[in-house]
Amino acid sequence: IILFFPGLNSIKGNWHNFCTAVYKDVTYKELKNLLNSRKIMLIDVRNTWEIIECGKIPGSVNIPLNEVGEALQMNPEDFKEKYNEIKPSKSDSLMFSCLAGMRSKKALDIAISLGFTRSQHYAGGWKEWSTYEHSE
Repeated sequence: IILFFPGLNSIKGNWHNFCTAVYKDVTYKELKNLLNSRKIMLIDVRNTWEIIECGKIPGSVNIPLNEVGEALQMNPEDFKEKYNEIKPSKSDSLMFSCLAGMRSKKALDIAISLGFTRSQHYAGGWKEWSTYEHSE
């Protein structure tokens, strides 16, 4: 078990590097490559109405931020029924996105706290994605 105590100066060296790696922001290009490889589950934590109104990153699953903690603790059958996807295991790679990175960072924190240690977030969110996609 690894505990994180912000501001604790007695822990040095690799601990800082580990934390930095866990919270690394993913770029548009990195996300696009990961989606093409099908090695991640992309979870869009915006409200459903936002996705209907604005669009979504192809292949993403909508789990609004206020449902993330509960969803990641559901049994697989209930998860499949509610989100029409196979529930990720704690060893799966998860990516969180939202509009501009604020909610996805909160979702990332929730996932990490629940043991989903292979989680990251796309800080650029839908705003950045749609800008790149419309310019290509």
